[in-house]
Formats: sequence, C-alpha cells, structure tokens
Amino acid sequence: MTHPARPASRDRAPGGPGAQGVQGTLDDLGTPLADVTFVVVDLETTGGSPAESAITEIGAVKVRGGVELGDFGTLVDPGGEIPPFITALTGITQQMVYAAPKMEQVLPAFLEFARGCVLVAHNASFDTGFLKAACAAQGYAWPAFTVIDTVDLARRVLTKDEVPNCKLGTLARFFRSATEPIHRALADARATVDVLHGLIERLGSFNVTSLEELKSFAKAPTPEQRRKRYLADGVPSAPGVYLFEDERGEVLYVGKSGDLRARVRSYFTGSETRHRVREMVGLAEKVRTIVCATGLEAEVRELRLIAEHKPRYNRKSKFPERAMWLKLTVEPFPRLSIVRECKDDGAVYLGPLSSRRQAEEAQAALHEAVPLRQCTQRLTLRLIERGAARTCLLGEIGRCGAPCEGREPATAYAVHADSARSIMQGDVRPVVAAAQVRIDRLTVELRYEEAAAQRDRLAAFIRAAARGQRLTALARIAQLVAARPSFDGGWEVAVVRHGRLAAAGTIPPRAHPRPYLDALVATAETVIPGPGPSGSATAEEMECVLRWLDTPGARLAEVDGEWSSPAHGAEGLRQWIDNAYTGTEAADRGGGRPLR
Repeated sequence: MTHPARPASRDRAPGGPGAQGVQGTLDDLGTPLADVTFVVVDLETTGGSPAESAITEIGAVKVRGGVELGDFGTLVDPGGEIPPFITALTGITQQMVYAAPKMEQVLPAFLEFARGCVLVAHNASFDTGFLKAACAAQGYAWPAFTVIDTVDLARRVLTKDEVPNCKLGTLARFFRSATEPIHRALADARATVDVLHGLIERLGSFNVTSLEELKSFAKAPTPEQRRKRYLADGVPSAPGVYLFEDERGEVLYVGKSGDLRARVRSYFTGSETRHRVREMVGLAEKVRTIVCATGLEAEVRELRLIAEHKPRYNRKSKFPERAMWLKLTVEPFPRLSIVRECKDDGAVYLGPLSSRRQAEEAQAALHEAVPLRQCTQRLTLRLIERGAARTCLLGEIGRCGAPCEGREPATAYAVHADSARSIMQGDVRPVVAAAQVRIDRLTVELRYEEAAAQRDRLAAFIRAAARGQRLTALARIAQLVAARPSFDGGWEVAVVRHGRLAAAGTIPPRAHPRPYLDALVATAETVIPGPGPSGSATAEEMECVLRWLDTPGARLAEVDGEWSSPAHGAEGLRQWIDNAYTGTEAADRGGGRPLR
C-alpha cells in the first residue's frame, strides 16, 4: 500500500483556504512516512525473559512506501533445550535448530539488514529486549534505532468496539492481512507489516503524515486532557487511593499510588496514552482521594473499592465473586465439580481460578491422573443396588471404574477419592507425571495441537494449586503481625487476620516498636474465619499481602498459628510453569495492558 509523500509546497498557514499561503521547507514537513524504510521484526524464543531464555528464530521484512524491499529469516541455535511448551506452540523442534547458525553468526547479519531503518515490532519491548541482550552478550553496541510499537499505535487509533484486544492475530484479522500469524517469526513479521500499513492509513485522520509526527503521536495529550488538569489541584503527595467521578458522583475509575499527586497529574499529560483512560478523563468532573498509611493499605483499599463500585473503566478486580473453584464433593462416590463458592461443608477445594475454561482445564488435568467418575448424578449405594444409576461410555473405555454399574465397590473407589484429595491438598506429583508423559508422547508423534491442550491443562492445574496452597496457608493463621522497612528509616506495619488486612500503620525512625504494635493490634478489625482457601478476604487481597510479606527486609513480629506449604506442593513448580508458559504468551503479542 503506497502512501504518497506530501509536496513540500503545500500551504500550511493556519488561516484556512482564504488565508495567505506560506511555503514550508522539507525540514518543516519532516520525513514523509512514504519515504521511511521500516524493518518489521518478530522473534521466537525459548521463554519470556532474555535473562533465562534464548532466541530460536528471527524474521524481519523491510518495507518502504508500502513496497517490500527484502526479508530476513533464519532459525537460531539457542544453545540449549527448547521446552515442549514452546515446541507445541511454534512447531520449532530441537532437531530443527540442531544445524542452525548460532546467535554470534546471525546477529551481525540482522544488524546490517536493519541498519539505518526504523524498527517496528508488535509489543516491541519484548523483541528489542532480546535483541539488546544478544548485542550485550556478543559485544555489540545497540544501534540507536527509532522503534515503533504497533501495539501502542493500535491502542491509540482503534476502539474497543472495533477490536476486543490488540493481539497480533486480532489485528491481522481486522486489517485483513494476507498472512495469518502462526507463531513463526517471518510469517508473524509479514502479518505485522499489514497491521502497520493499516494503522498508518488510520493515522491519516489524525494528520500524522511524517515520521516525526508518528513518534510524537502517542505522547501528545488530547485537548480534553489539557482542559481537565485542574482536577489534580489540591491532591496530596502521599500514598493512597484516588477515585475519578462523573457529574452525578458515579465512580468511573479507581486507582492507587505511592504519590497521589504525581499519579493523578499524569492522567492529564501525554504520558497517558490508553484510549479508554483518555475517554474516562473526558467524563470525569471530580477526583476524590483517600490517604493511606502504607502502600499495602492503598493496594488493598483499591481492590475493595473496585469490588464495591465496579467502575466501568476498571477492567480488573471488579467481580471477585466470579472466581471459580474445583471441588471434590462429599458423597459416597465423590466427583470433581466446578463451583462459584466455597462452603464449610467438609469438601476439598482447589483454586480460585479466574474463568470456567481454566477450571475445566484443571479438572481435566486431574482426571488424567485419577480415574474419578465424571458423571454429574448423585450416586448412592441404594441407587446402584436398584440398577437405577445412569451409565456412560467412560466405563467401557477404561477411563472410569464404572461404580454406577457396581463394577467398582465403594472401598476401591475411595482409594481414587483419597488420591484426588491428597493431590488437591498438597502432593501434585501424580498430575505432573501424567501430563508430562502425554506431552512428551504427543510431541514425538508431531501432534502439537493435542500437546498444547495437555500443556494448557497442566499449567491451569499447577497455577490453581499453587495459588490455593498459598492462600490456604495464610487464611488459617488467626493473626499475623509483620513489619517492613520504610524509605524514611522507620517501619511499615500490617496486622493480618485469616488472610484479611485488619490494620496498617507506621513506626517512626528510632522509635521503640512495641507501643505502636500493641496499639495497632488493639484497634485492628475483628475478622471471622471464612470457609475453604478463600479465608475472610478475596484472593487478590490475600495475594497483595503475600507479595508485601515477600519483599526484602520484611519481618514477622507475631504469628498465631502455623504458616507452612506442602513439601510436594505446586508452589515449587509454579515458576517452572510460568517460565515455560510466558514464552508462549509473549508470542501472542499485545494481549491487553492491565487497567486498574
């Protein structure tokens, strides 16, 4: 798609058609986009972090004026193993990169290919992060590339009515790209070229026609942002929570900050580029603030206020009640059930999970390891004896012991139920072993889509189990008092009861801590224990507390109860899953920035 250069003699006088024209110079116009040479790059990697992962493939396409000038594509020997998760996603196997050139051979050729060009990528920080790390490892200085991120541009020029998110696949379909993104570097780079051209067409309506205008486009505040700057007047420079409200007092957006004044003022500058937030600023007529003693209190208050008001411009944390749980029912022949609420009914719960799909994947992973019945009927001994129980195909193919037909007695089935209970409460090794056997077999057989399904099931289960085990450990502690060093030399203090932040405060520098701790404990909120892993707070609040406790320098002053995790629990595997899985998620670039 060609974008003709704007003639240097075009009138740019502000007076309209009847005004005296003044001929501008080429310097005034900048570099027309039709004259800019773009190199659109995409990488495939073994993971999501340059510090722990390596590049397996580089693809790049050079274009100018809508015309392709050349391409660059090669597999890269990462110097290590490619995780099965990555192979399942990209199709790049260990055998494929065995004879591929190493990065020290590929990098100079790529830098020469991109020399003097504008670098473009989808979620550019990911690709440039790996390329910069490669340059540092090989002793090359990172060239002073101008970098354009198609994710940032898409967020500025496209609305949520047009695209639900800014993933590469979504944008490629929207702009009717001739190339489908398939998680291979050169194909994804070609799809990004089509997305770039579609975005450049849209930029014409914003009067963006030069490279200089393109670079500054995302940084320019809107007129509405400039007009509303007065809303930040009087906001204190302190940690706390801020609420944007419209003329009727409806809460539009809730946020937190360690410096309320600086954060609120940023909404009225060019640094705020999110389309939805700019739209929200246009509707806002008031900013209300709540000063908090510590950053942890601000984070927790933000979560509670979002759950209470459900502001339309907050995307996350609005509906904690929608969390899903995997439950092992209490009945003669227990089964796995997906529920929305933990009850004090003696059942074992796993979670919380953020969606029904994740709950179903975790359930499937557990079913792969333990042959529990998968029917939904309430199965009793009397029903079986009468022959009135419904039967299903799983019993015939050996995926279930068929207790409904009386082929598996209650005592034998209880062994499966005990195994499932043990896995959900701590020892996740049987699920991991069963999933790895299937993933390895499917990968060898080149059945990548089925291997990816197994990968998703295992990841969902490990994450849910790790989350549940962390929360359960915190929820069963009647009272925990902890302190963390603050920047002024004093201490931040938190009182946590059954997972809920009951009080927060500070201790001045060089002050004796005991009186402050006693006063904070005496005035802390009374908290009643809640059922299951959820405790007496939402999962997100408990995770805020756990992150705070995990920061360097945090100390426990008092623990009323036992704080421990299972020896063979999922927590030890969560980082392994995240490292492998992050690479697959990063490959599907631009999946929405958190807006909280």
